[in-house]
Amino acid sequence: MGVMFSLLAVVVLILIAVAGTELAGWRDLFGIVIPYAAVVAFVIGVIYRVLKWARSAVPFRIPTTCGQQKTLPWIKSSKLDNPHNLFWVLCRMFLEVFFFRSLFRNTRSVVVEGPRILYSPTKWLWAAGMAFHWSLLIVLIRHCKYFIEPVPSWLVTMQNLDGFFQIGLPIILTTDVVIVASLTFLFLRRVVDQKLRYLSLPADYFPLFLLLGITVSGVFMRYFTKTDLVSIKELAIGLVSFSPVVSSEVGLVFFVHIFLVSVLLAYIPLSKLMHFAGVFMSPTRNLANNNRVRRHINPWNPKVKVHTYEEYEDEYRDLMKAAGLPVDKEE
Repeated sequence: MGVMFSLLAVVVLILIAVAGTELAGWRDLFGIVIPYAAVVAFVIGVIYRVLKWARSAVPFRIPTTCGQQKTLPWIKSSKLDNPHNLFWVLCRMFLEVFFFRSLFRNTRSVVVEGPRILYSPTKWLWAAGMAFHWSLLIVLIRHCKYFIEPVPSWLVTMQNLDGFFQIGLPIILTTDVVIVASLTFLFLRRVVDQKLRYLSLPADYFPLFLLLGITVSGVFMRYFTKTDLVSIKELAIGLVSFSPVVSSEVGLVFFVHIFLVSVLLAYIPLSKLMHFAGVFMSPTRNLANNNRVRRHINPWNPKVKVHTYEEYEDEYRDLMKAAGLPVDKEE
């Protein structure tokens, strides 16, 4: 149900872009107004979510630890899995952000005949996640050529390396193939795995279909349709310089592509895709585990009136002595 609902939602978005540009003729709306509105929604939404996380109370250290904490000098500690200072926290965050270290170490459990529980690594999931995120990053950097004039030499070099195999004409870029394959794997993983399919919600499928729609429309423009790149670059430079002009040469597929991108930008602050910022705000990741070195007292704890043992004994000394209970002071 969630798969069909999410797929239908993306199909409806594509039909809206087609109807709006081809039937209604709202080319300026889909080429200028909606992209600007999406960027504003993205920036405001991300700032709001980050500030909301920043206001969350974290009175003591709660990092996720998977190794020996730093204690005595002769006991070897796990500096990455149990960082005790800022330097090792930064090292851990670097490996987490750029290489998905925790996902690489992740395991899945399966109940087999016996019954027994078997644990197995999830390296394919890690590989697909790495392939998708790194390919997406390279694709985003490559797209900077449409917003810059003249195009820097390093950007040209990056695109040449991306098309190193020189297959076909236009040359097939490696990241285009990898990003489609990785998104397809991540989708099939949710559909084929019965347990994961049961746990998956429309909010899990919708971003996948939306990203697939963006990727496929971009691939379609590059390899299968005639696209006026000069007009597209003119529009892109106009958008960043706040003087956009939508040429009549801009094709329908481009409007579908940019509309889906706009929807994705506006959707990110409302979805799980905010993990790109949330990973930096997570106290389970960005804090050092120095609880044995420094005592952390919750400043929000209310003041509690205590009744000490001395006060208790002074109050009930006669009764305690009558009951034969020992007392610290006779009087």
